[in-house]
Amino acid sequence: MHCSYFSAAQCRSCTLMGQPYAEQLAGKQRHAAHALGDPSGLEWLDPLQSPEQGFRNKAKLVVGGDVQAPTLGILDPDGRGVDLRECGLYTPGLQACFPVLAAFVAQAGIEPYVVPRRTGELKYLLVTESPDGELMLRLVLRSQEAVARIRKHLPALLSALPRLAVVSVNLHPEHKATVEGDREIVLTEQQTLRMRLNGIDLHLRPQSFFQTNTAVAAALYRQAAAWVAERSPSSVWDLYCGVGGFALHCADPARQVVGIETSVEAIASAQASAREAGLDRVAFQAGDATAFALGSPSDQPPELVIVNPPRRGLGEGLSRWLERSSVRHVVYSSCHAGSLARDLESMPSLRPRRAQVLDMFPQTAHYEVLTLLEREPGSG
Repeated sequence: MHCSYFSAAQCRSCTLMGQPYAEQLAGKQRHAAHALGDPSGLEWLDPLQSPEQGFRNKAKLVVGGDVQAPTLGILDPDGRGVDLRECGLYTPGLQACFPVLAAFVAQAGIEPYVVPRRTGELKYLLVTESPDGELMLRLVLRSQEAVARIRKHLPALLSALPRLAVVSVNLHPEHKATVEGDREIVLTEQQTLRMRLNGIDLHLRPQSFFQTNTAVAAALYRQAAAWVAERSPSSVWDLYCGVGGFALHCADPARQVVGIETSVEAIASAQASAREAGLDRVAFQAGDATAFALGSPSDQPPELVIVNPPRRGLGEGLSRWLERSSVRHVVYSSCHAGSLARDLESMPSLRPRRAQVLDMFPQTAHYEVLTLLEREPGSG
């Protein structure tokens, strides 16, 4: 893949840009195998490829420039906006909406936030595209100063961009290196974006997390569901469940599934999906994954646990609980092979049997690795 922004040194986020894709994939496979230490009995499935470009379903656009000519992209070292609307990683549907959004910023008179001076209002535009082509737009603002103007001009935006289903404002008053604040104001009647994967409807609320590569996310869920189906457990926990992707894919009339996630917004989304699908044996609740496990009756563990932690991994508390428990199988989805390896060291009784690298982030060194763990006979 060629990128003019990378060649011109305007953006160097894609650290593997220009490297042949086959080499990128082989390098990620080597990195994952090295991190896990190539334990005996581990079968590596072939790495799952991604399209090299046009795969990102979400755009996180820093708004720079001025109100009449806003830039959508990133900031340079001096805090000036660098426009990246034609970045080849975004889906065609996202690329097509960027000029309309830039025109809306100008029409509504929303002053871009100037980081060096700490002035202005609009910090980010966060745009997500569903598999069906619908869009969700979030405007991250410093204050409510522009909300009335956004409401006034919103009908014109919805007319110009008919695929736009959900629009919200996120208030982030602090000057700090985080993308969003705690308060969200939804401006449209529709409040969730329907993410249809593998015939399952997932609902995405504005503050919920979803994988940025739709095709690879669908493959990730399919592979995990296949491993679960092979073992046919009667009870499953999905810890760090997000909007319920793994749990909903593993639903079965003969199986009790419980999903745990700290985000109240994500849990509301997951509950809506389960309710719509009539899955009365799939339940979701908001809470900390480690606290949930430690607080559960020790004589009633699930037969299988799915974990999809953040980059830092499970941590000592949950890893030790899994090691002490009688859980027979763990399906571990990791976005950081190093933290996965550390967690495996804390759970020596749970041995990796299968693993697969899924290239969620082409052109970068990042990837997802899915691992099936099985308890050694006689342990637990």
